[in-house]
Amino acid sequence: MLSRVANRIYWMARNMERAENMARLVNVNAHLLLDLPLRVQVGWRPLVEILGSEALFENRHDEYDERNVIRFLVGEQQNPSSIISSLAGARENARTVRDIIPREAWEQINELYLYARKYLQSAYGQRGRYDYLNAIILRNQQVTGLLAGTMSHDTGYAFLRAGRNLERSDMTSRIIDVRSADLLPGEGGLTPFENIQWMSVLKSLTAYQMYRREVRLQVRRPDVIAFLFKNPLFPRSIYHCISTVADCLAELPHNEAPLRHASHLQRMMSDVNPDKLDQQGLHRLIDDFQQGVAELDRQITETYFYSVAQEQASV
Repeated sequence: MLSRVANRIYWMARNMERAENMARLVNVNAHLLLDLPLRVQVGWRPLVEILGSEALFENRHDEYDERNVIRFLVGEQQNPSSIISSLAGARENARTVRDIIPREAWEQINELYLYARKYLQSAYGQRGRYDYLNAIILRNQQVTGLLAGTMSHDTGYAFLRAGRNLERSDMTSRIIDVRSADLLPGEGGLTPFENIQWMSVLKSLTAYQMYRREVRLQVRRPDVIAFLFKNPLFPRSIYHCISTVADCLAELPHNEAPLRHASHLQRMMSDVNPDKLDQQGLHRLIDDFQQGVAELDRQITETYFYSVAQEQASV
């Protein structure tokens, strides 16, 4: 397979997953707004901070209020991580590999992008936001299922799964980081609402029911961390995602460097001890993991897409 084609399949999958998880990230706040008492004020700035996009946001907006943050995360094309930008990137990559992926998958990705643009305004109001974000999530999952059921599970599919799961692991860690980054002010006074906050994280990852099947206890911070970081069976746990990336790399040639780093990230997750992680420790762990994901992406790029990256850098 040409490195250019592999690169576009990889980034099509990453962009699709990023759009879905950005919708999930915004829903973390939406769930908290519904579940917490009115006297508890929910902040919006951490949603920008955990993406590392403060400078870009402040160049375009004066205040971290609800409307500005939602507009930035959902609809601003100047933000490369927004839902609209991610879907535009996925659509363009899918268009260029239409002879590799099933035609129906290209049509569904195109329709998802057109839907997101057409109904974008509904995301800016509280009344229509949930339906809009939920539609983004469900339509994205439809594409994922279509690709799994109709695309040949060859080298191209290995790059697709590697891209999807690398992005998913990164965004799962960022969604967890909403809690770690003091989404709610005055942590000391919010002990009665601790389980509500962690339930919102589980629900944003569609993990609540699977968590209850696995743990069968009250929602507790250490148990949620263990489930989302270490569980080998839940498909959105970080360990499962990195293990899937490693399995995909094992199918590819010249995989020594990226596969070694993927194994390092697996060990990092296996060694997590939730009972000994305070908030600062959790935040540091997530930072280290995200740096590890960036390094794994760099190694994949240098191993398989180097000529493409070199060509883009020279433009």
